[in-house]
Amino acid sequence: MKYDFDTVIDRSNNFAAKYDELEVKFGRRDLLPLWVADMDFKAAKPIVDAIQDRAAQEIYGYTARPDSYFEAVMDWYKRRYGWEIKREWICHSPAVVTSMSIMMREFTKPGDKIIIQTPVYYPFFSVVQDNDRELICNPLKRVGEKYVMDYEDLERKIDDGVKYLILCNPHNPVGRVWTKEELIKLGNLCIKNNIKVIADEIHGDLVLGGKRYTPFASISEEFAKHSITCVAATKTFNIAGLQASTVIFPDKKDYDKFEKVLNILDIKRNNCFSLVAVEAAYREGEEWLTQLIAYLEENIQFVTDYCRTNIPQIKPNKPEGTYLLWLDCKELGLNNEELQDLMVNEAKVALNSGIGFGKEGSGYMRINVACPRALLQEGLNRMEKAIRGKFLE
Repeated sequence: MKYDFDTVIDRSNNFAAKYDELEVKFGRRDLLPLWVADMDFKAAKPIVDAIQDRAAQEIYGYTARPDSYFEAVMDWYKRRYGWEIKREWICHSPAVVTSMSIMMREFTKPGDKIIIQTPVYYPFFSVVQDNDRELICNPLKRVGEKYVMDYEDLERKIDDGVKYLILCNPHNPVGRVWTKEELIKLGNLCIKNNIKVIADEIHGDLVLGGKRYTPFASISEEFAKHSITCVAATKTFNIAGLQASTVIFPDKKDYDKFEKVLNILDIKRNNCFSLVAVEAAYREGEEWLTQLIAYLEENIQFVTDYCRTNIPQIKPNKPEGTYLLWLDCKELGLNNEELQDLMVNEAKVALNSGIGFGKEGSGYMRINVACPRALLQEGLNRMEKAIRGKFLE
């Protein structure tokens, strides 16, 4: 079927954090929200149908996962990415950040060193530091229009205290889809130094322009043994509010330790709606996803063209994956507080300030383009007007 991504949907009664938390996050409510990474699109019809069918049963008790749930996950990754996941590796978790925080607490000790590659998704900082582990930053290098890993810097920072590296693949916010060759080089360094990789691959299905997502653990048996992978249908199919993710543990000791904590906290089950939604997404959502990717690519090109023509001081970093654009705003000559004030109080748009992703994000903003193009155009119009008002009039 043909899906409609152009219609603007009223989310005023949707209890959407993206809208309802504007005042808490930005200090005012009258903003166009282009920040938090969920979409302003309706979910695929098979997902909606599955939830409605489940709701019609009128009993919402504790939920047990059938074999078909696990098979749907395994079939998706084998069919699309050639990754053969074993049933006994799969563990449910409410969310990726939840999983990483549990790993920090259970798999490491206070003072252990954890490497992240900045600028990067801001919860990576908190799951390390708020659990009293030492954060080591291995900043990405910008070479021309592209970010790359700095392997030399990584080697310099590795010592016996480093226990894990958290990989973002594809990378949020810079939009890199790491190539197999890049991942092999990273993985060989980690294996050589007995560092396990926690791979946040929640954006793995959202790959653009013919690029190919390579699951880190799919590269070899050795890579699998030295990794833990966090994935979810929730980002791909805009069902994050259902709170369901999957963690892949090729190492049984890791699996058992993690599963024990889920039991202690009593968060081991899907809710009754996420159970059917995730299975429907993986079995019947591909048609929707294909159309979504095409629409996102058009939105990204729209932002790129608009900035080039109307706001040349802002230079979007065209992503290979995710629906998040990394906007280089340094030519505006503003510090981070002034840049945020311009966007919030003059343009009245809610974007993520780049500095929240690490010091390398200074002078950048992150914009979410997973919305109808009319909203995107409105946001860009507001930004253009504010910038012209500040600098050109």
